[in-house]
Amino acid sequence: MTIHAFANGHIVTPGGVLPAASLDVEGGIIVALDPQIRGDAIDLDGGWIMPGFVDVQVNGGGGVLFNDAPDVDGIAAIGAAHRRYGTTAFLPTLISETPAIIGRALDAVDDAIAAGVPGVVGIHVEGPCINPARKGIHDPRRFRPLDDALLDLLTRPRRGKVMVTLAPEIVPSDRIAALVAAGVIVSLGHSDATLDEAQAGFAAGASGVTHLFNAMSPLLHRAPGLVGAALDNQAVWCGIIADGFHVDPAVLRVALRSRPHDRLMLISDAMPSVGAAEKDFLLGDVPIHVEGGRCLGPDGTLAGCDIDMAAALRGAVSMMQLSPQDASTMASANPAALLGLLAERGALAASLRADWVQLSADLQPVATTVGGDRAEPEPFFAPAPAAHVA
Repeated sequence: MTIHAFANGHIVTPGGVLPAASLDVEGGIIVALDPQIRGDAIDLDGGWIMPGFVDVQVNGGGGVLFNDAPDVDGIAAIGAAHRRYGTTAFLPTLISETPAIIGRALDAVDDAIAAGVPGVVGIHVEGPCINPARKGIHDPRRFRPLDDALLDLLTRPRRGKVMVTLAPEIVPSDRIAALVAAGVIVSLGHSDATLDEAQAGFAAGASGVTHLFNAMSPLLHRAPGLVGAALDNQAVWCGIIADGFHVDPAVLRVALRSRPHDRLMLISDAMPSVGAAEKDFLLGDVPIHVEGGRCLGPDGTLAGCDIDMAAALRGAVSMMQLSPQDASTMASANPAALLGLLAERGALAASLRADWVQLSADLQPVATTVGGDRAEPEPFFAPAPAAHVA
């Protein structure tokens, strides 16, 4: 057994924030958490120990786009890039692809989990059953209905979690129900749905909303759409991008006040630029320019994000006026709950995985511990800039 002790800081636990603590770890699992210091302690100097971040939408990182590298090596590279910033569990995310690439990606995630690639807990298939009117940066040439062949592909038994983003006005409710019955986590997004269509999607079993407000019709007082359905439904989990570009800070605060804290979660929606020396990249045949924290297509369309989860947490604290511990819940426990993984991760407590992130007093990443193994970021990979405050 190994004891990890911390002093002079803030350790976020389900029972509150402790100024010091010792975590006993054996076999990659926390076996005890003691508010007393035992052994040599790391001086946090006012910093934080938080549960490792759980990111359900990671398109890429470290110069790798999952669409381009749907294999074990690609997944490992993406995970390593984000682990430097505190992410200890993630879903590599495929941006609207062909069935052949979707199949390769699903198999690759199975292989990565079997090989013990750190952090990978499943896959997020974003599209291709989405609305062209709300395509964002997705390639409409890839869009298709959820036919029998694609349904069969998505519902085959897998080693990890399978999450699918779809538009409820494109996919019939009985098909949504079939995905859910097979254990697929359905999230609604890239949608022009009416209120009734969105509510029908939730009634069929959809339990999430992908990047709330983005790539969906806006909330209107006589046409609430998916945004209105999501804010009115207190049970579904809503992912949100807190970079200051995708959603105005005032709207972030409105969303927070409309939902229980345990149903709003931070996502990175990260692109290959996170943790990469060369920021610009190609999305298919579309050049994406990264500048000032934004990923932009040639026409100015936002193309995912150039932030990591630590930057998203800082954005939530600064723009949503949250305490760091509440922002931590949105970055760890809430996404773990959506994925059905609270029994193994998402908090610092006995019987859960020994996954945590050490942050400085100003919430910059210092080190990440996975399964009790601590690793400090390589100097080359500087943390992402603080979120833009509009």
